[in-house]
Amino acid sequence: MAAVTGVATKPGYDVARSTPVLSRQLRGMMLAGTLSLFAIMLVSVYLMPLAYAAALSLRTATIESGQPFWPSEPAHFTYEDQTYDLYNVPIDGTMRQLALYKPGREASTFLDPKDPSQPIDWQGRWRTLDKVWTFAPRWSNFVEAWNITNFGRLFFNTIAIAVIGTIGAVCSATVVAYGFSRFHVPGKQILFMVLVCTIILPQQVTIVPTYTLFNRIGWVGTWLPLLVPHFFGNAYNVFLLRQFFMSIPRDLDEAAMMDGAGPIRTLLSVIVPQAWPGIVTVCLFHFFFAWNDFFAPLVYLVGHEELWPISVGMSYFTGQFVQLPQLIQATALMALALPVTVFLLAQRVFVQGVVVTGVEK
Repeated sequence: MAAVTGVATKPGYDVARSTPVLSRQLRGMMLAGTLSLFAIMLVSVYLMPLAYAAALSLRTATIESGQPFWPSEPAHFTYEDQTYDLYNVPIDGTMRQLALYKPGREASTFLDPKDPSQPIDWQGRWRTLDKVWTFAPRWSNFVEAWNITNFGRLFFNTIAIAVIGTIGAVCSATVVAYGFSRFHVPGKQILFMVLVCTIILPQQVTIVPTYTLFNRIGWVGTWLPLLVPHFFGNAYNVFLLRQFFMSIPRDLDEAAMMDGAGPIRTLLSVIVPQAWPGIVTVCLFHFFFAWNDFFAPLVYLVGHEELWPISVGMSYFTGQFVQLPQLIQATALMALALPVTVFLLAQRVFVQGVVVTGVEK
């Protein structure tokens, strides 16, 4: 009987066909791995300034030469009620952490913390040695920054301005967007285009006439110029909500009208429950804008420190205490904590709202 050679295969298994499939799967895995690695590198580069700010906020006021960027302080060793700095000393080809007992120009005496009774003579200049640093974060920097900047008052002012302004912006934008998306009005498209064109108009262009108006009616020095304009709609918010409302089927409106619902009831009972992702998106956009707004509070609240938000208060604090970078960074991180928390909690709804308003329409 002739010997049978080769590889046994299952019935119907085609080796020639399986090879391209495996090659495509391998290429797909390599592409996914490359994209993941690139994304990780991009995120790492993006987060590096934030990591440096966090590390700087926990450091001491004085920074010595050779001190690492992370929160640290020199390591010490106490012997006979005296404190000595620890250094990395090369001895017999090994690096040892020894305490500088008697410094000299060309020769010094060190102590081994494990056995300080036996001094070690070392030939060389001790100033060329590297100190030993220990991880020592100073959480008290946040307490000190809170007290110096009166951060509690700044935080309350910012929350009040952001929340009240967000309520006004969302309510007004919802009503205007509902009109543009559902009612047939002569010249509606022209009015909408004019409204959208105001997005490109910077705030600095209209600051002189608006400041003159608010000054004549006695609103300068109060929160009213920062709050009242948001109750009259914003082109960007109206655009986002209109796009979202247009993605809601009109059959729901007609069903509500057949049940006797008017336009206001249809808006509150049909449109708004279906448009929560878009409404949450507009809320977050305006909340973050109001939280970070610096120009308008600086113009209208000059000379009224008790009404300043965090943005203006931090600017003043940075100019006065530029020699204390650790407190400046601690204040910045405290100001960043709430917006980041809000974004993480509402991230899923936020992304859904952005995708629907930007892609479907």
